[in-house]
Amino acid sequence: MEPIIDSHAHIDFPEFDEDRGTLFQQMRNAGIENVLIPGVSPENWLRQIEVAKQYDCYYALGIHPWYSESATTANMTGLRAILTRYKDDSRLVALGECGLDKLHKSNFTTQMNLFLAQICLAKEFDLPLIMHCVKAHEDTLKLLKAEAPRRKGVIHGFYGGPQLARQYVNLGYKLGIGGLLLNDHAPKLQETVAQLPLESFILETDSPAMAPKSSGNNRNTPLILPEILRKIANLQKKSAVRISEQMFFNVSQLFDL
Repeated sequence: MEPIIDSHAHIDFPEFDEDRGTLFQQMRNAGIENVLIPGVSPENWLRQIEVAKQYDCYYALGIHPWYSESATTANMTGLRAILTRYKDDSRLVALGECGLDKLHKSNFTTQMNLFLAQICLAKEFDLPLIMHCVKAHEDTLKLLKAEAPRRKGVIHGFYGGPQLARQYVNLGYKLGIGGLLLNDHAPKLQETVAQLPLESFILETDSPAMAPKSSGNNRNTPLILPEILRKIANLQKKSAVRISEQMFFNVSQLFDL
């Protein structure tokens, strides 16, 4: 089996402060070689870089749509400055987590402006995008088509059906598949994973959030990845070894690891 990489885990969050070292040890024992820590807000960036350095992880920098109302012009200047400062750090592999969320109370125009600004930064620094998209796929697809970034990226926490999935895949984007796949009430997502080519997906957990219902835990961790991998193998009717090879290839290629 190829080593597994969690392409989206907020392992820098306080929820992991008590046992982060132990968790990394457990992950390595389970064949999970690495994680990518996405950015959420300016307050977290330096902490993220510190954790990434300590545990030799990959990271991305960006502003999550939930923080769009408090994001200022100074924050965007700060984002460009920190990207410039760390652009030669081989651990910095993407821009994000950025995107759109129509279920969140923040102003949608503000979200759109922030997302567009970050797509432009991704193009400037030639980085792939890690995107959060909730109930805003039409707007996201429109922006991505108009801006046409060279490096593409991933729609994180994807849970839609095959038709929507194909629209992203046809544009060159990957779909982040996580713990939602393990829930019995995710027929659309299971259909997507069964029908689309394996090249379309990368593995993720969104830890500490998005724990599958079956786990009975409030805190999600990258340790559920082998289970997600087995589920994909089951849906695709292929061996877990074949799935793990393709997932490793997909994430390495997307983020140039």
